[in-house]
Amino acid sequence: MDFAHLPHPAPVEGETRAQAIADPGFGTVFTDHMVTIDYHADRGWHSARIGPREPLVLDPACAVLHYAQEIFEGLKAYRHPDGAFAMFRPQVNAARMNKSADRLAMPHIPEDLFVEACRELVLKDADWFPTVEGGSMYLRPFMFASEAFLGVRPAKEYKFLVIASPAGNYFKSGAPAVSIWVSQDYVRAAPGGTGAAKTGGNYAASLVPQAEAIAKGHDQVVFLDAVARRWIEELGGMNLFFVFDDGSVITPPLGGTILPGVTRDSLIQLLRDEGLTVREERYAIDQWRADAESGRLVETMACGTAAVVTPVGKVAAPDYEFTIGSGGPGQLTVKLRERLVGIQRGTVSDPHGWTYRL
Repeated sequence: MDFAHLPHPAPVEGETRAQAIADPGFGTVFTDHMVTIDYHADRGWHSARIGPREPLVLDPACAVLHYAQEIFEGLKAYRHPDGAFAMFRPQVNAARMNKSADRLAMPHIPEDLFVEACRELVLKDADWFPTVEGGSMYLRPFMFASEAFLGVRPAKEYKFLVIASPAGNYFKSGAPAVSIWVSQDYVRAAPGGTGAAKTGGNYAASLVPQAEAIAKGHDQVVFLDAVARRWIEELGGMNLFFVFDDGSVITPPLGGTILPGVTRDSLIQLLRDEGLTVREERYAIDQWRADAESGRLVETMACGTAAVVTPVGKVAAPDYEFTIGSGGPGQLTVKLRERLVGIQRGTVSDPHGWTYRL
């Protein structure tokens, strides 16, 4: 599909842009342009265009505002040492978006079109790549129901958009490892629900427990399963890995309540490349505590697109608290982060063909 390029009447000036990308943080600075593609049940996807990033005009009866048919993705683009740009595994994000679409009764977007939309935006706004060390371009593709109606049924009209945000570091605490609060009163997802879909409602449900965690002095909240309230699932926006003193690693299994993270999948492969045994199996909160206190558990890693790989140093609940290892980054966590970031940035070899050069 060809993309129409619409002129921007007032792009951000160079000096202002340079100040914005010098230390952009995460998710608060945006580039000049966005991609928009329309869908109608009778026409399919059409009218692909890249133009100025601007407010959307929505009818008050727009279906997404009433029935929450909305899905999104998150991926990053990087600048390689030779000056070329590359995205990390965008085809996997495209495939996951279509799985989310299935769960939300939304249309598939062709995977090639998804990738091309991201590519068009990165190249259009290449001047927005941040100059801060470790900077990247965070891409947010999303789709929502745009039909105006108040009946409870899947919409017939949708919009797919991609916006971009120059990104620096995700966590601002400066701590060598993050601190986790164990949610007691809330769950993220239940069997048969939307936990495996990347949809806004899942994140909306996590905001109250996340705020509770921050109020108690922690960086993130960890959710337990909705049935037994014992099995560890994931953080508010990241998957977890548990590293033991025998070199084995456990990560909670996918089963409909956990988002199948692209970083999670990549780490499983990198761990196996190291010759380590990785088991996708249930791991209980009481086991986590006991193994940390006995020294059997030596590291816990949180992972996701935004934070990449981050060590977990402390875990707390109303009636207990425990430290993992030394409370700082473990050797394997550091090694995996360096390896994964190196692949993403083109500074180490990419044996799995994960980088998609633009």
